Amino acid sequence: MTTADDHTLLRRTIALAATARDGGDPPFGSLLAAADGTILAEEHNTTLTERDITAHPELKLARWAARELDPATAAETTMYTSCQPCGMCEAAIRQAGLRRVVYALSNEQLLDIRPGSGRPPVPQEGPALLDEVRAVVEGYYR
Repeated sequence: MTTADDHTLLRRTIALAATARDGGDPPFGSLLAAADGTILAEEHNTTLTERDITAHPELKLARWAARELDPATAAETTMYTSCQPCGMCEAAIRQAGLRRVVYALSNEQLLDIRPGSGRPPVPQEGPALLDEVRAVVEGYYR
């Protein structure tokens, strides 16, 4: 359940999304807040202006948190974002060890108001060579 404080921080992400759109980028914005609601960092989408398909604000903030915050501090943060994180960003958020994500627009709602990308899904094949790759990976995560 979101609170009035959550809504205040979400409104800031919507303003960041407007900044992205005004600058020629897709309209997405995010911020990372400490447990007390203090804004630690904020970003907006720059995928077009930076010519970087990974320049999502959520990914930029997850990378910042992993680099700049100790794990205990990261585990107390909340990411606020104008739209639900995509799979790429969700994985980075999990790796950064953030506590919580609050978003304004779900991915399903986004698909209802945005045209499709026009790109077909990329086929994936596998798993393959399990024994060979297992020899390299096994034991690393102990």
